[in-house]
Amino acid sequence: MKFEPVIGLEIHVELSTKTKIFCGCSASFGAEPNAQTCPVCLGLPGSRPILNKRAAEFAIKAALALHCNIAEYTTFDRKNYFYADLPKGYQISQYFFPMGTNGFVDISMNRDTKRIRIHQLHLEEDTGKLLHVGDILASPYSRVDFNRAGVPLIEIVTEPDIRSAEEARLFLQKLRGILLYAGVSDCKMEE
Repeated sequence: MKFEPVIGLEIHVELSTKTKIFCGCSASFGAEPNAQTCPVCLGLPGSRPILNKRAAEFAIKAALALHCNIAEYTTFDRKNYFYADLPKGYQISQYFFPMGTNGFVDISMNRDTKRIRIHQLHLEEDTGKLLHVGDILASPYSRVDFNRAGVPLIEIVTEPDIRSAEEARLFLQKLRGILLYAGVSDCKMEE
């Protein structure tokens, strides 16, 4: 029996905004743990989020660069789950009415062009970060840094059009180039 890989990707991309998606806290990398937080990004009762206009503009710009249809109406949803680095118990994301849908990226492989369809592109907030003391496998405890909580992300979801690791690599390289050229992200995965 012969099997063929069928791959769809979900890519999270940090947007190059100066502030977080729903508050005025800095979104810069490298500050002391928990130095860039407020009641909104910590999810404290009574705090109210206000959308960062620049994050919405960057999401639309990225969606256009990926040939997506732009929604005339969009909403945010709560994605409920428990992570130690998600203080609210939910993540503010888009599901039912994302910013962009039905886009594509064309990749070149062996002189052929293959279209990888984009199912949707939506905005969401990042979670905090666990800091493991010692080795991750033998850590006696972990600390939580909430500086990253609320940093704006776009999530790009492809259709299952990819058929090999090489196609996935080519797609991700092309996507990175598009997002860098559009100026919406520095695409630094290590940060």
